Amino acid sequence: MPHLTGTQADRAHTGLHTGLGIPGYAHPLLAPGEWGELTRPGTPVHWAVLDVADGPGTRPDPHCLEAAGRLRNAGVRVLGRLNAARPVAGGPAELRLGTARPRRGDPRPHVARGDRAFGELISEARRYADWYRVDGFLLDHCPSDRARLPEIRRTITTLRALRDKAHIVLGHGTHPHPGYAECADQLVTFRGPWADYRWSQVAEWTADHPPDRFCHLVHGVPRGHLDEALRIARWQGAATIWFTDRTDRGGRTDPWETMPGYWDEIVSRIGTGVSE
Repeated sequence: MPHLTGTQADRAHTGLHTGLGIPGYAHPLLAPGEWGELTRPGTPVHWAVLDVADGPGTRPDPHCLEAAGRLRNAGVRVLGRLNAARPVAGGPAELRLGTARPRRGDPRPHVARGDRAFGELISEARRYADWYRVDGFLLDHCPSDRARLPEIRRTITTLRALRDKAHIVLGHGTHPHPGYAECADQLVTFRGPWADYRWSQVAEWTADHPPDRFCHLVHGVPRGHLDEALRIARWQGAATIWFTDRTDRGGRTDPWETMPGYWDEIVSRIGTGVSE
């Protein structure tokens, strides 16, 4: 069993409405079924990330525009992915949410968190808003230390000015300084493999916020452990989740590109309420 505190355990009885946060499927031409499933009536999706080409790309993509439009028409919030980290050649690390996937022919990069220039991020955000009419942004590889908080607060303020009522998700992948919870709509406080998630601990300060402020993204969850994973999310107070049996194969593939093998099962369980 994962480590649980009494404060966190009380959350299991607060009427938590769990939903899915889609970290970003492959391009709609490569994963049409995956994008199509998100518009099926009754699918409990809180948001889906649109990542055209490690960002919005250099020109509008009609296939991504069509996919984003279908999602919005189905009532699904679409977020543009902004990478807060600049890849630096010379070492292995993750490029997207929990993966290491270099472009073909490129050296494997090392990612330093939060070193993208403010102007670069805002320029990409404008393209997302102008071309795809996104409902908000995922700031991936967001720094988590207190020293970077003013910088991220400034970025979020500008993003909200670009898009009215923008939904902002900070993709830390770990528990950041609690000040980050005051300036964003949601924080990704866990991102990684099931082997780590099942023994994870939750920061005590999260108990001061409702579950809809937190998101957990977990890959490599076996079908037989799906109930356990859902219980951990409830006990730790995360209302938005993404569990998949896909793995990153040691950082060689992106586990988020396709839907889980148990897609219908997880949609059914979340849609009818997660059991205690």
